[in-house]
Amino acid sequence: MSQGPPPSPARHVTQPALPGTYATGRAGHEAGGRETAGTAARYPDAPRSDAAEEFHGTRVADPYRVLEDPGDERTLAWIAAQEALFRRERDGWRHLPAWHAELVRLSGVPLSSPPRPRGRRVFFLRREPGEEQPTLWVSEAGAVRALVSPAAIDPGGRTVLEAWHPSVEGDLVAYQLSTGGTEESLLRVLDVATGAVVDGPTDRVRRSPVAWLPGGRAFYYVRRLPPELNPGEERYHRRVYLHRVGSDSAEDVVVFGDGRGKTSFYTVAATPDGRWLTVTATVGTDPATEVWLADLSGGPPERPALRPVQVGTPARGALRIAPATGPDDPLWLHTGHEAPRGRVVVTTAADPGPATWRTLVAGRPDAVLADFVPLTGPELPRPLALVRWTRHAVSEITVHDLADGRELGSVPLPGNGEAGPFSVRAEAGHEAWFTYCDHTTPPVVLRYDARTGATEAEWPDPSVPRPAVTTSHVTFTSHDGTPVRMFVLSPATSPHGEPGRPRPAILTGYGGFGVPMSPGYMPHALAWVRSGGVFAVACLRGGGEEGEEWHQAGTRVRKQRVFDDFDAAADHLFARGWTSPGLLGVMGESNGGLLAGAALTQHPEKYAAVVCVAPLLDMLAYERLGMGPSWRAEYGSVRDPDEFRALLAYSPYHAVRPGVRYPPVLFAVADGDTRVDPCHSRKMCAMLQHASAGPGPVLHRLERDVGHGARAASRKAALLADVLAFFSAHLGLEPPA
Repeated sequence: MSQGPPPSPARHVTQPALPGTYATGRAGHEAGGRETAGTAARYPDAPRSDAAEEFHGTRVADPYRVLEDPGDERTLAWIAAQEALFRRERDGWRHLPAWHAELVRLSGVPLSSPPRPRGRRVFFLRREPGEEQPTLWVSEAGAVRALVSPAAIDPGGRTVLEAWHPSVEGDLVAYQLSTGGTEESLLRVLDVATGAVVDGPTDRVRRSPVAWLPGGRAFYYVRRLPPELNPGEERYHRRVYLHRVGSDSAEDVVVFGDGRGKTSFYTVAATPDGRWLTVTATVGTDPATEVWLADLSGGPPERPALRPVQVGTPARGALRIAPATGPDDPLWLHTGHEAPRGRVVVTTAADPGPATWRTLVAGRPDAVLADFVPLTGPELPRPLALVRWTRHAVSEITVHDLADGRELGSVPLPGNGEAGPFSVRAEAGHEAWFTYCDHTTPPVVLRYDARTGATEAEWPDPSVPRPAVTTSHVTFTSHDGTPVRMFVLSPATSPHGEPGRPRPAILTGYGGFGVPMSPGYMPHALAWVRSGGVFAVACLRGGGEEGEEWHQAGTRVRKQRVFDDFDAAADHLFARGWTSPGLLGVMGESNGGLLAGAALTQHPEKYAAVVCVAPLLDMLAYERLGMGPSWRAEYGSVRDPDEFRALLAYSPYHAVRPGVRYPPVLFAVADGDTRVDPCHSRKMCAMLQHASAGPGPVLHRLERDVGHGARAASRKAALLADVLAFFSAHLGLEPPA
């Protein structure tokens, strides 16, 4: 393969070809509900060139390569023209204020994390209605006070609290703030009693785990090497360090990671007594997790003698260690080794390798083991374990005897929704906290008491009335005969569609990285359904709904199966009368944005509007953009001939064909996105504007000072309001009165 640097724009940029046109001047609605168009106008000129690249003997055109450079004056001019075009179009969305008001109302719910009890204090995140960002709070002796408030630090809402980790005793908190959406954090340590910052800031961290040692004198964390050591690769080369509070971070000692691949990621954890250190390592998004264990009582913390627990095995793994564990006491490993849907095995620190593993909780053929936590408090008649499962993306929690793994019962949940990870005390305890939500229920914090078997809501009040929405969990058949699940949200008055009256519908999905599309609270979906529409969430291959085999079935050269599943989901909605091709919109974010782009280019006739949020779209270039090198295990590489051909076959940017009637498209990107480079959307937008014979418009929405992750509540509501107003304009659904 010849894959040199991009051709010089000075040599290859030609006079821009005549761009395509789009319809402007909205005037009424067609019989199907969509707004009709008036006059036609030209899209802004784009810097089109004859740039091309050769892969394995195949020459592939890349006409908008210039738009990869965000600082090029031609890119800046194009962005400015697209912003003006977007504003003009948005000014014509007459229902935008009503959609925005509905989203603000549905999003204005109190949110809280599960508590983290540490010593005599309890820490938690909370966001009240009307607040832009969650605040870190501490409760002590009945008094509650704020510790870290991003809103107080930055009233403009650009600052995000990315992570926080209280010390074992609860006297200190290590917290990480990022600004402008970059997710590039600065780590500081705060004295809980005084509120004073006593350490930091430390840079080159990105939502790093923090493993405190007893006494608050030191902690392990993950940090990137200084950028000057690896020019051009500043986002990679992570290491596990030991930091002593109050010292210069330049003196921190590397304890793990030297000599490993640049895209390796690490987690680190320590037991509250400071005896056991656990380190995990993965290469990019590869599902193979190495697990290492060290006995810190055997030497200085700067030189932990790490021993392999799970190494060289293509499976995920996570170790759980109870307080006061000795070398011959049991440890529990949640692993996918010889169990693609997960199992829990027992081992010991004296000999933790696979040869000693004994299955405690076996895998299930119809459910994925998602989380495991031991409860060993002295108040319990016997030690117990909680196991969280997902069955076709819906959560269940079972209770087991920790000695022999027998299932003793279950933890009742409020409905068919999603239960979050467990939170427990640092010391041995009898209770666990977790969040619960579903499509119509905002997140609520639940507390399980193993002494009584009771579960109760701690915060907020769970008795808030639910919207009148029906959720159907349906199964359809993909094009190759594989059964696939989907959640369909519809008005309660018509739960199964009305023959002869298909409804405006939005179909979304993800289908990647082993991430399940669990039933989460989605204000934009509720707003759409409350207005009389249908909102569908497809659980595609490539996700984690059915375990690791389901994930692998939609990766690398098998990625087209994900798009086929999505296409079959649309066909099912048509066949069952939920909607019709003239009334169906597609929405996807990040990897889901790639999904939406593939749906757009492979079946443009089926969709009336498409929204891509922070999408990957140029799949021949993804490896050199953003965090792309970390994703080779998911998508494959152009360096491999077979994987190159698969990438080229579905890459949305390369699949656009001149003269095709593509539906209206909205690309929504953020200039601070450090995961998915915004140039994916710039290039795809220019390509569609040049080639499409459809009425349009093809729009580029750029949001400044935010990124791929968390953002202020008002910014999220504004984005989703624009999305729903765009769909409303082209699918013909008006917001509720």
